[in-house]
Amino acid sequence: MTQKETAAVPASSKEPKQEGLGLQFKECFLIQPKETKEDATKTKKRKKKKITDVLAKSEPKPGTPKDLQKLVNDYYSSNRSVIELEELNLPDSCFLKANDLTHSFSSYLKEICPKWVKLRKNHSEKKSVLMLIICSSAVRALELIRSMTAFRGDSKVMKLFAKHIKVQEQVKLLEKRVVHLGVGTPGRIKELIKQGSWNKFCNQNHGKNLVHEPRYQGIHNTTVIIFASGLNLNPLKFLVFDWNWRDQKLRRMMDIPEIRKEVFELIELGILNLCKSESLKLGLF
Repeated sequence: MTQKETAAVPASSKEPKQEGLGLQFKECFLIQPKETKEDATKTKKRKKKKITDVLAKSEPKPGTPKDLQKLVNDYYSSNRSVIELEELNLPDSCFLKANDLTHSFSSYLKEICPKWVKLRKNHSEKKSVLMLIICSSAVRALELIRSMTAFRGDSKVMKLFAKHIKVQEQVKLLEKRVVHLGVGTPGRIKELIKQGSWNKFCNQNHGKNLVHEPRYQGIHNTTVIIFASGLNLNPLKFLVFDWNWRDQKLRRMMDIPEIRKEVFELIELGILNLCKSESLKLGLF
């Protein structure tokens, strides 16, 4: 008999008899099995590893193009087919040299774009930028703008985040002046691109979703081409992710679920096609 098995132990050596029936009864008590150390460890909940614990045991590693591609595949693997996942692959040729954690922001930008001065002088198209820098928050965007002074020179920089700035205000600024650099969050950049990609035909039969809007009242029997203002991606040459920087909780931008989701949606919105056409280069700072 093992320690875990329930044993019946007689309470007394005396066996009382029930008169008239000739039967004997024993009074018994159930003994509960003792919990072993092995059982106790199984019941304990496993503690989740924290980012701080992981970083304490190993030095932070710089991000690589494979890291980005793996995150994309993992994110879409549950709802995309194998063929669709292959279409989401970013070509190796679109990636620039990643930051090895030895660069300042200005020195990294100088390395990946040594001909920036000539490039910005030839850029005269409004509602567009030559370089987009994507980060996790408005506060971080301001830090990056201050830290790129040595690189940007006389370049016009625009803040592309949602804090205290409405989308339409940013659209008007893009319409008024030539901008070379855009620094902001993926969510707001995505919204600005959507504003600029609205390019549809509208008529009586196919434009019902447009004619009910106030600015299209009175449009009925005429076919109209609608070009909405916003951010045009075609002149874009460089897109840099603020990949390795960590916030107060030691999270990188791609460790934050909301930011990660918006980055992937932004890639699908037009970045992927530009990379495949080899007109856009990606960098991981």
